[in-house]
Amino acid sequence: MCTTQHTEACQASGGLPVSESQVLSWAEAILQARFARCSYLTSPALVRDYLRMTLSTEEREVFGIILLDSQHGVLRFERLFYGTIDSASVYPREIVKAALNSNAAAVILAHNHPSGNPEPSQADIALTQRVQTALQTIDVRLLDHLVVGGTTSVSLAERGLI
Repeated sequence: MCTTQHTEACQASGGLPVSESQVLSWAEAILQARFARCSYLTSPALVRDYLRMTLSTEEREVFGIILLDSQHGVLRFERLFYGTIDSASVYPREIVKAALNSNAAAVILAHNHPSGNPEPSQADIALTQRVQTALQTIDVRLLDHLVVGGTTSVSLAERGLI
């Protein structure tokens, strides 16, 4: 691949200059196609890679959910809420509505921290618990909540917070 930092080398080797944003866009498209083809979530690494590519380049907070069937087959990823550079208003009732509309049996929550620090805030932890309670009322399992910051992510399930 040719990046803006390697333009001279690319042109010298007969390649056309390619911007970093083009390369990232291609990588995201490849991961989305892989994610869509993966009918079941058998690899936490695949979920992390997909979410990092999807959310890490956002300049403001984006909150989404991965909707899953009863066998944890992927129904789809849906972006539900958009915020500012350091917060997003998230409404558990909208998450419940999306789960019901998709006939989902389980969900994975995900959002980004544009600052690059994936450490969950106390507000993130409290929201996760509120969403989990709301989903329990309709018999939908909350499997995880991943916070993406730059090239890393934190799983609230791995930390025992779900």
